[in-house]
Amino acid sequence: MKVLIIKVSSMGDIIHTLPAVTDASVSVPDISFNWVVEETFSEILKWHPAIHQIIPINLRFWIKNWYKTSSWDKYYECIQELKKKEYDVIIDAQGLLKTSLLITCHSRGEKHGMDYISTREPVSSLFYHKRHYIKKSQHAVERIRQLFSFSLKYPVPPCIGKYNIEHLFPLQKNSVPYLIFFHSTTKVKKHWPEFNWSIIARCAINAGYHIKLPFWTKSEELRINRLVKLSYNRIIILPKLTLQEIAVQISGATAIISVDTGLSHLAAALGCPNLTLYGPTNPELIGTYGQNQIILYSSTKKMEHLSPMYVWEVFQKVLTSISI
Repeated sequence: MKVLIIKVSSMGDIIHTLPAVTDASVSVPDISFNWVVEETFSEILKWHPAIHQIIPINLRFWIKNWYKTSSWDKYYECIQELKKKEYDVIIDAQGLLKTSLLITCHSRGEKHGMDYISTREPVSSLFYHKRHYIKKSQHAVERIRQLFSFSLKYPVPPCIGKYNIEHLFPLQKNSVPYLIFFHSTTKVKKHWPEFNWSIIARCAINAGYHIKLPFWTKSEELRINRLVKLSYNRIIILPKLTLQEIAVQISGATAIISVDTGLSHLAAALGCPNLTLYGPTNPELIGTYGQNQIILYSSTKKMEHLSPMYVWEVFQKVLTSISI
């Protein structure tokens, strides 16, 4: 059976889809997956053994530069390539009008997706041949697992979903223990105050840990430079890394503290102990999913109301559980 998955972004959403792919690969004999994804995140899909072909696109760039002829030319080339193959089942796991209109409707095969009650943008369901009702009150991983089970006609396995990429990055202990702080996210409301990070950094250093701080953008680089000045030494600023390189760093970390960002979901997929801080978003629906994942949710939905000393108190319990 040839199946096309349409889930183009974001990093967290793509990682949340992997357990459904694992379910299907175990439950359906001779199944083969192709996947349409933003090129930025295509590296992740190479890690899952059930993904046969990755179809990278630059949908965000094309939409942002819609007025440029070159963007339309590249989009047209992608669609022509997509039309060459016919699939037994096409699963639109994105549920957005832009992907349904620009990608899904041009693919060839029986199209499946969530119905107008279940999906984020109801009008997107008009582009599907088969529409499935899935409760919104569930975690995103379980919703997608159900969508795949309905589309491919198998029961959802009763166990917790398995990402099936952790075997490539086995967790390991380092002679110099270190923590990673995933301090940056795309939305300002999801940031935790820099001063709070500096307090946590001092606590971690006093407890004998080194700290690694990644960055990719100029604003993130400026933030970590300020954190280094506010904190003691033993803070390591990582260079710009590929997703594979950051996965290796995650696998070697003792534990992680993160905000709501795609990298926190990557840590969850790899099973690294991770304390994730949530404010405006509901972690019951889109929080980190898997083993060794602890969530702290601000009752006011404001990140600044998560006290650094309370965060450190909870994190110490995470560290203690690792050493037992």
